[in-house]
Amino acid sequence: FQYKGSVIGDNSAVINIIGQLKHDRGFQEVSLETKAKPYGMTLKYENIEATMIEKEYKETTIYNATFLFALIDNAEWTIINVGDHKYKITRSKLQDWYGKNLNEFTNEKELKAFIQEQLKDESKVNQLFIK
Repeated sequence: FQYKGSVIGDNSAVINIIGQLKHDRGFQEVSLETKAKPYGMTLKYENIEATMIEKEYKETTIYNATFLFALIDNAEWTIINVGDHKYKITRSKLQDWYGKNLNEFTNEKELKAFIQEQLKDESKVNQLFIK
């Protein structure tokens, strides 16, 4: 949370945040979209070990996107590529799904507990990814 209030244009802050998220060892690259609003980023992960692959990928996407949106003020969307799967999530869709503004969180422990509580309901998790 030392990076709360960061912006997409601050590459080092974005990289430092990503380095502390789930599956940081599988993180390969990020491309930031800063030229035109809405600002966002695409993250690429490889070699993520998961027993229940799609479930783990979705949970990782939710977890990482939640932290990115909570900490980076002007991030409006993220695409997370994991293996052959591609998940796009917007700030507004994620906040509607949670029923909560992500900017309201003030510490990592509180946000992690909130995310874990939401991930318990697998059908709710799957609803977020219905196109």
